[in-house]
Amino acid sequence: MKRKIVICLLLTILQLTVPSAESQQAKKIPRIGVVARRVSPTPTNPDPNAESFRQALRDLGYTEGKNIFLEYRYAEGSEDRISGLVAELVQLNVDVLVSPTLPGIRAAKQATKTIPIVMLSQGDPVANGLIDSLARPGGNITGIARLSRDLSGKRLELLKEAVPRTSRVGVIEEASATANRTAFSDYEVAGRALKVATQSLMVRGPKPDFDGAFQAAIKERVDALITVSNALILSNTTRIAELAIKYQIPSMHEEIRYVQSGGLMSYSSSDTDSFKRAAVYVDKILKGAKPADLPVEQPMKFELVINLKTANQIGLTIPPNVLARADRVIK
Repeated sequence: MKRKIVICLLLTILQLTVPSAESQQAKKIPRIGVVARRVSPTPTNPDPNAESFRQALRDLGYTEGKNIFLEYRYAEGSEDRISGLVAELVQLNVDVLVSPTLPGIRAAKQATKTIPIVMLSQGDPVANGLIDSLARPGGNITGIARLSRDLSGKRLELLKEAVPRTSRVGVIEEASATANRTAFSDYEVAGRALKVATQSLMVRGPKPDFDGAFQAAIKERVDALITVSNALILSNTTRIAELAIKYQIPSMHEEIRYVQSGGLMSYSSSDTDSFKRAAVYVDKILKGAKPADLPVEQPMKFELVINLKTANQIGLTIPPNVLARADRVIK
């Protein structure tokens, strides 16, 4: 009898001290994998998008290292590295994959049909074959459709308003990037409507000759420049800004970080807002929502950013009506 009592007491203690499968599962800390095309951040060259994402997660109740892990992977400006980085995160069995780059989204879609993917797509994700529709994306992908390509005409229009003498615009693009040819066509079509000629200025990796591109711009007598953003060009924002100032050429860009590096203007969806919304998607998925059932959002805000310091350096006076429309002015 005593033996039975002892056994019962031991079983009771074990039940109280050994966590059940359910409690073990509840304590599992989710791991989020993020693949970015930019170079790894440093104290002097931080990643503001990563901080926006982290802050949004903190606002939603997540503390890094406590109830969530973030696995960041940077492609160092090389799109060729992205597939390998995605594969590495899939091997880690992350709970959600996040990518703001089309090659990253495509690599993730090819690598897994089960891990939820939160995209920040620059182009139309339906036209690019990533999802079925914005309302019901289907599969394991959802997120933000930033529709950067749809802003090509507006960028050219703003550039012409800021620099009224503009009749010929050079478009800096990477020769090996197929998506860039579509971007150039968009600017070409928009240019015809505005009576502005467009000139392709191609560069090639891994060591792009931006000096040669700017010399070609001078030879072709372009009045202003537009950069088509991709991994190669995005990793050279400071160099592009320095050359634009050196050759006194006004520039329009597809992302704000160019202007922060010294470019003249940018018009794009808000990076901060987009990455905050991406964090909301991650939160919903971690709480049980299926990507297929989460409608893809379009940007709520577009930002015109102007660098007045750069305008002064190239001897350009921004018209008051353009300056008044700027969401941010860098002085």
